[in-house]
Amino acid sequence: MADSSDSVSIDMETSSLAGKEHIVKTSYGFVNVAVFGDQDKPALITYPDIALNHMSCFQGLFLCPEAFSLLVHNFCIYHISPPGHELGAAAMSYDDPVLSVDDLADQVAEVLDYFGLGAVMCMGVTAGAYVLTLFAIKYTRRVLGLILVSPLCKTPSWTEWLCNKVMANVLYYYGMCGLVKELLLIRYFSKEVRGGAIIPETEIVHSCRRLLGERQSPNVLNFLEAMNGRPDITEGLKRLQCRSLIFVGENSPFNSDSLHMTSKLDRRFSALVEVQGCGSMVTEEQPDAMLIPLEYFLMGYGFYRPSQMNVSPRSPLSPTSISPELYTPESMGLKLKPIKTRLSQI
Repeated sequence: MADSSDSVSIDMETSSLAGKEHIVKTSYGFVNVAVFGDQDKPALITYPDIALNHMSCFQGLFLCPEAFSLLVHNFCIYHISPPGHELGAAAMSYDDPVLSVDDLADQVAEVLDYFGLGAVMCMGVTAGAYVLTLFAIKYTRRVLGLILVSPLCKTPSWTEWLCNKVMANVLYYYGMCGLVKELLLIRYFSKEVRGGAIIPETEIVHSCRRLLGERQSPNVLNFLEAMNGRPDITEGLKRLQCRSLIFVGENSPFNSDSLHMTSKLDRRFSALVEVQGCGSMVTEEQPDAMLIPLEYFLMGYGFYRPSQMNVSPRSPLSPTSISPELYTPESMGLKLKPIKTRLSQI
C-alpha cells in the first residue's frame, strides 16, 4: 500500500453515498477514488462513462434500497473517477498528454495496489465498462467478475467516431456548451426520458444536465479522445477468466456493440440482460431492472440480499461456485418487465 504522502483523504458531507474521498498518486497522474463501506469486505470497483463520475452515473442504482442493501452489505465500494471527473476537479491543461485506454487500465491496477486489494468485482458503464474490461484482460487474476452496462469492445463505429470528433472540437473551442450536453444526454438516455418540445425532460435528465455543466472541458476532452482512439479488444475477451453480467438498454446507441461483445464471450460464463425502453445508462434510468439479475449473479459468489439482522460477510469471493443454472432466462428475470433477457446466442 502506498504511504500517506501519495494521497489525500477528504470526508465528503454532501451525500450519504459520497463516502471518503482519496486522491491517489499513480504513474499516470492523480486519480480520485471515493470509498464507501467497510474496507474489510470484498471490493467492488466502479468506473463511469465519459463526463460522469460516481454521483452522476451510479447514484440511481445505489439509491434503490434493495440494490443498496445487496451491494453495500456485501462489498466495500471503490468509485474510481476518470482523471479530472471528480466533483470540484481543477481544469487540466490542453497541453497535457492524453492518457490512452491502456494507461487508464494500468491506472486502475495502481489504485488497487494503493488500497492493498487483490482480486475485485468490477462494474462499469460504457466507456468505464471498456476500461474495466481492458483491465480484466490485462490483469486476469485481479478480476473475479464483470458487471458491465452498455459495454464496448470494438473500435468506434464511423457514427460514434464522427460524433466524438464533433464534441471534441466544440469542447476545445466553446467548452461544455449546450450542444455537447445534448450529444452526451443522447448517449446516456432514451428519448422517452429526455423529453421534447411537448413533453418536458425528466428530473434525472435535468439533474444530469446540471452536473455536466460542472465538468471541466479539457478533462472531458481527454477521456473522450482516449475512447475515440481505443483499439478493438474482441480477441482479448477470450483471455477473460471471470464471469460477466451485461446490461444494455434496448434504445442505447451502443446496443449492437454490447450484443456483439456478448456474442464473443463464453456463453457458459456470461449473461445478457436487455432492458426495454431504456438508454445506455441503465444504472440511472432503470436501476430497478438490474436488481434481480444482480442478485442471481452475486448469489453464485455466496452473496445475498440480507435482512437487517444478518452479519456482513468478510470472506473472499469464490467465482468457481457460480452455477450455470443461474444464467437461465427464468433465473435472470425473463418474465419480469421491463427486463428482457437473452443468453449470448448472437
